[in-house]
Amino acid sequence: MTVQETSGTAPAPAPRPAGDAARWAIVALALAGGAWAVRAVWHLRLSLAGQPASGPPDQGGGTHRPLTALEDSYHQVASAGGVLTAVCAVVFLVWLDRVRDNARALSGAAPRHGSFWFLLGWVVPVANLWIPRGVVADVHRSVFPERRLPAVVNWWWALWLAGLAGNAGILYADDTDEIIARAYSGVLPLLAADLAVVAAAVAAALMVRTLTAAQEEALAGTGH
Repeated sequence: MTVQETSGTAPAPAPRPAGDAARWAIVALALAGGAWAVRAVWHLRLSLAGQPASGPPDQGGGTHRPLTALEDSYHQVASAGGVLTAVCAVVFLVWLDRVRDNARALSGAAPRHGSFWFLLGWVVPVANLWIPRGVVADVHRSVFPERRLPAVVNWWWALWLAGLAGNAGILYADDTDEIIARAYSGVLPLLAADLAVVAAAVAAALMVRTLTAAQEEALAGTGH
């Protein structure tokens, strides 16, 4: 496959193998998925323990009662999960940036979505319902326009959106005490969101592996 440059555009970067970035992304996704599985266990524990007679942690009017031992441990679990999720996001974007550069080098075409959407498309309301999937899909389609998009991309995105809809802490999160109150009053939506996020992490790992393997095959064909 010959790289073509369009007059007036910046040269495409030289392709670089993405295997190492993919392996780190898969590890990060496994850790983040595990963190959300632990959150699910704590949501269930809170539900089974039941709300204390003194009511939810946030009493309203700026008043908060002392946390129980279980509630305090949930704060720690949620904080650790938040850190792992943030690290996972960075590592995933490093992988995506690498394969996006390679796709440009292989196809000679600039990405459909610029750097602004590559970074902020995940958090801009409404746009985040389709832009990130579009960025990932473009990586595959620009190199393999004759192939169907791997089904795992759609599975990953559907599960990610399901996790967002659960509003359990990925984006637009309630604070931790509000989530504790939700676990006491109705844990099933929280558990459904947790499981969707865990499944999305698994699907994302499979997607990273699938897209990277296809791209590595294309790079091998060009002698890189």
